Amino acid sequence: MAARAIHHLDLWVDDYATAGDEWAWLLGHLDWEADLSWESGRSWAHPDGTYLFMESSADQTGEHDRMRAGVNHVAFTVESRDLLDRMRAESSGHGWRELFADHYPHAGGDEHTALYLESSEGFEVEIVVEP
Repeated sequence: MAARAIHHLDLWVDDYATAGDEWAWLLGHLDWEADLSWESGRSWAHPDGTYLFMESSADQTGEHDRMRAGVNHVAFTVESRDLLDRMRAESSGHGWRELFADHYPHAGGDEHTALYLESSEGFEVEIVVEP
């Protein structure tokens, strides 16, 4: 097995309860499994060994703004257009807002099949169908 490209991601959120539910729904569809949980956070693990940690931190200052310097978004992959369509249909019921809906599923170009979502705290996620 090849080494994973990313070891882990850390997300700091303002509203841990809401963000935790939003990300749990999303990551569950992407084969990530809940791993650890503590008072102000939780983590998920992907089968390739990558981890994602989410927490509210006393060290956090200001709100997240993906349009400022820093990470703009994270892109995940799915294996089928059917799953992508299902996630699109369910996303708003789980706190996500679709971006570029008028160009779905090719907002990234004719050869790129993806869904773009934004969480209630402004985190953008791109979900790409692997060719």
